Amino acid sequence: MAKAQKDILTTADTARLLGVSVRTAQLLIEGGSIPSWKTPGGHRRVYRADIEALIEGRPPSLLSATAVVVASAGRLPDYELLFAGIGECTAELFTDTHAALLAIGATRPCAVLVDLADADPLRLAFLHSVLADPSLGHSRILAVADGSIAAADRHDRVIRSGTAEQAVAALRRSLADAGPVTVPTGTAFPIALNEGQRLAALERTGLLDTAPEEAFDRVTWLAAQALGAPISLLTLLTPTRQWFKSRFGLDLPETPRSWAFCNYTILQKRVFAVEDLAADPRFADNPAVAGEPGFRFYAGAPILDGAGFAVGSLCVIDCRPRGLEEQEAQALLALAGLASAEVRLRATERQLREALRQAGRRAEPPSPARAGP
Repeated sequence: MAKAQKDILTTADTARLLGVSVRTAQLLIEGGSIPSWKTPGGHRRVYRADIEALIEGRPPSLLSATAVVVASAGRLPDYELLFAGIGECTAELFTDTHAALLAIGATRPCAVLVDLADADPLRLAFLHSVLADPSLGHSRILAVADGSIAAADRHDRVIRSGTAEQAVAALRRSLADAGPVTVPTGTAFPIALNEGQRLAALERTGLLDTAPEEAFDRVTWLAAQALGAPISLLTLLTPTRQWFKSRFGLDLPETPRSWAFCNYTILQKRVFAVEDLAADPRFADNPAVAGEPGFRFYAGAPILDGAGFAVGSLCVIDCRPRGLEEQEAQALLALAGLASAEVRLRATERQLREALRQAGRRAEPPSPARAGP
């Protein structure tokens, strides 16, 4: 068996390695404690390194919210347009296969899409190298090719499509397969296709229910001043709550998630704005619109962690209907970028502290045996 195949485990393999029942391993995998992905046949697979990390007490490897696309220069605009409609995933587009390999090493992408419509031998060789890389065990591998190319290079990990549109649609479906969605079904607000991964990313920030911080409070103050709005919030969205890490002009520390206009913002790549919330059927019955304090205008931009997941938003709110100028939208995006950088910094500091703690624990000498009476 090739090494790459040995590095990919079935649920039964996982159970044997952990020393638990297959049912227990299945619950760990389906519950998200162990990262997994689905094969085209619908079977979940696990990367061996993640199980070894779990046994050793280390966090498992995690995918980003980035897809790497390799195509001809003439086809890249098509992919840019197609990915513009997927708020949960950002595409890095390449014609150079070497640059694409460097990006893969830096981002650990959720998917790699290779366009072979012109049967380019360099991109075909690139596809083979991606398939041979065991570190991409969780990443979805997609190929756009005609029947002859697909038949000549069949591999059970490759999702084959005849067009760019079909490939991107398959990638959208794979985002929903990447992890469990923990938001209760029947909710009245939209949720991300990769909501389970987004919530895991939120947990990794370590920011929930923490004290106010000047760095975030500066951002909300600046957002209110730049857009002339009485209220500005930096929100984090849990399965049930919209919690405010920073707030300007509002006393509430949180709301139910069902009240959050930011549910729509985190599914965007740019600014989401509503000029009159009371006139929009999505929000007219929202308690914060229909009752006190009577919100009318909203504009928000996503806050992204280091892996590209939208953990929350920076938004401004007004109690009167109004429009949003392009310059105001650009200012809000820029401030959301500053807030995202602060989120990434906190996550990095947290990981460093944990690494130092683990290193200190390993360096401690064993406790001396207690002398007998």
